[in-house]
Amino acid sequence: MTSQLSSGRILVTGGSGQVGEALIRVLASVGDVFAPGRDELDLTDADSIRRVMREVGPRWVVNAAAYTAVDKAESEPELAFAINAMAPAVFAAETAKIGAVVVHFSTDYVFDGSKVTAYVESDPIGPLNVYGRSKLAGEVALSAGEAAHFVFRTSWVYGATGKNFVRSMLKFAREQEHLRIVSDQHGTPTWSFELAKMTAHVIGQIERVAAQNGRSLSEVALPLNGIYHASGGGATTWYGLAVQAIAEVQQLEPRARLATVEAISTAEYPTPAKRPMNSLLDCTKLEQMFGWRMPEWQESVARVVGELAG
Repeated sequence: MTSQLSSGRILVTGGSGQVGEALIRVLASVGDVFAPGRDELDLTDADSIRRVMREVGPRWVVNAAAYTAVDKAESEPELAFAINAMAPAVFAAETAKIGAVVVHFSTDYVFDGSKVTAYVESDPIGPLNVYGRSKLAGEVALSAGEAAHFVFRTSWVYGATGKNFVRSMLKFAREQEHLRIVSDQHGTPTWSFELAKMTAHVIGQIERVAAQNGRSLSEVALPLNGIYHASGGGATTWYGLAVQAIAEVQQLEPRARLATVEAISTAEYPTPAKRPMNSLLDCTKLEQMFGWRMPEWQESVARVVGELAG
């Protein structure tokens, strides 16, 4: 791939995941993408990370890799913290040495969900589970280092590939007659492709400013770096998302026999890891700083269902 903006590489981690796959496709328009597999890059091994960083010499590190098994993390905290906290810390240390920039994805789960309105970046954090604490530790590691970095907190990520709620619901809707879905946890679904497009937009803006002004990448990025909320537009519940996705399939396939959906409370569906009741993220800062606003979640769900049906 030939870079349109720089001769440096974009190192993408987690390339086999739903966000990583989208990033590899989208970032090809702004750089020379290198996405090592797990056999090449072990995110639980600091030496492996350092070796890859020094061999690749990236201009950008886009860290889409994460330990995301929320419930399993309760019994595997060491592994969760290795991938979600230690790895970002090593990336930060290595990028600082070469003037590169880290893009890292975090989560709504850094909040306890007790706020009644959408969370802004400066709101007090208070993760309820191991996964949330490990992701918060990754944020802290980046902010404590000297590397230019962008942390994009997102929520309820789904897409046409990978393991996610929407794909699971559509599968279950064809296999079962009735589904019971939690309706008192509030958040915003985020399409992985839109998250990748936003990332490319931010990288492109910073690269253009650096090129136009003859400044280094880190010089341009540092005044803008920090935490940004980046999720889809609007708000819903897990129940609302399931109903919307199934309705989109029904519209495309009027004769399909799909499950009915019943709304239940969180108390009726206990899980090993406690979830925040409110995961809504206010994305005003992202729009103000970079002019980016994601589509309403219903629009994105319709497009993903259409892609799956096609």
